[in-house]
Amino acid sequence: MVVAPASPVTAGSVGSETPSNDEFPARAAAVCGAWAASGEFGEYVVYERDGRWMFAARPQARIILTKNHVIVDAAPGENAEQREIPWEGEPAAALTEALDGLGLPHWRLYGWVGFDYCAPHYGLMDHVLDDVVLAHFIVPGLEAFVDPDGISAPGADEETLARLRAIADTDVRSGVEESIDVSADLDDYRGRVATAVREINDGRYQKVILSRRVEIGFDVDIPATYVRGRRGNSPARSYLLQLGGLQAAGFSPELVVAADGLGTVITEPLAGTRAFGRGAEVDAAAKEELLADEKEIAEHAMSVRACFTEIESVALPGTTRVDEFMEVRERGSVQHLASTVSGRLDPEAGPWRALGVLFPSITASGIPKAPALAAIYRLEPDRRELYSGAVLVADSSGELEATLTLRSIFAEGDQAWLRAGAGIVGQSRPDREFEETCEKLGSVAPFVVRAAQ
Repeated sequence: MVVAPASPVTAGSVGSETPSNDEFPARAAAVCGAWAASGEFGEYVVYERDGRWMFAARPQARIILTKNHVIVDAAPGENAEQREIPWEGEPAAALTEALDGLGLPHWRLYGWVGFDYCAPHYGLMDHVLDDVVLAHFIVPGLEAFVDPDGISAPGADEETLARLRAIADTDVRSGVEESIDVSADLDDYRGRVATAVREINDGRYQKVILSRRVEIGFDVDIPATYVRGRRGNSPARSYLLQLGGLQAAGFSPELVVAADGLGTVITEPLAGTRAFGRGAEVDAAAKEELLADEKEIAEHAMSVRACFTEIESVALPGTTRVDEFMEVRERGSVQHLASTVSGRLDPEAGPWRALGVLFPSITASGIPKAPALAAIYRLEPDRRELYSGAVLVADSSGELEATLTLRSIFAEGDQAWLRAGAGIVGQSRPDREFEETCEKLGSVAPFVVRAAQ
């Protein structure tokens, strides 16, 4: 259904007038959306964390992990010095070797890891096609930041800083807002849920997250969709990117893993969902229902226990703990049961090993992970690609943060799509699980902007 033409969203000069706390996220997202839409800075990653927006562009190095090689571009562009290094075993070791080979004393990395990044760790590489990219990272030559104090770009020349400030005041949207119908079950999602329930009750695994893809039949303005969608969401993290032909924008409800470089490692499992944003009384009733639902509570407790075991495997003995248990967190069009599990990271493990152990998130894969992942490869009719992977920021100090790519829109070539899933356990009902995917798709589907012709 086509609705009224989009009115322009103007970033405004964040530095010239301090916006209120309520206004700032929309303003900051619009600034970064304008930078991305301008095309002046090449490929980019936008990442929102703790009230600060990061814009990474103009790659000075690039690392791409494929099924068989690590491709390293030490100087992307006309003077590219590309190396293809064969690898096998764990991706963490291959990436660490590639980063060491850059010869940079200090670096910060931005990019993504796709769902198939999990395949080597769980012996599932036979399911991965030869042309699949497992991860794509850049070391940016330009980093710009937007926070309540204004715009900054450490190390940028005056001309670049002037362009950043000028573009920040431009309109972001030029297309038409659309409302995407997500109510059709075109790939027999309910039937696949019923198959998974039978397999669970036969003892093959305890839980699996099954997802479905919703095609968008037109070209999408991804930066404009990000700007519009950020106004309607309350994410743990948000992101906007264009790397290697893939575009994505999303409003993530949780972290896969975060290592602070000082010894702490955390993960934030979410499991258990109800709709949100339907009015105060309805939302409160849904919250109470969620907290009393035996199926949702059992699913969440199962996820927390599994995450505890994973953190424990990379943490110093006796340091793993559950910091928060079964809180309700509001994330856009849904509310979730949420917990936080942390530990003191074992220096022998390190952040990349922690990512390998915790990836993909329990709440996007299943329990136990190996048979659940095999079920996903078997029961889902198309590749997940970046969906249920992670957008990642890391640096040479040992800091690494990977946020789960859910509540996202994706575009590549002439295709654009949404995707959402639900956690399937033995008590699951296909109709309710399909309804849950619709609720989650509601975090993005109402905000899609058609690209201008």
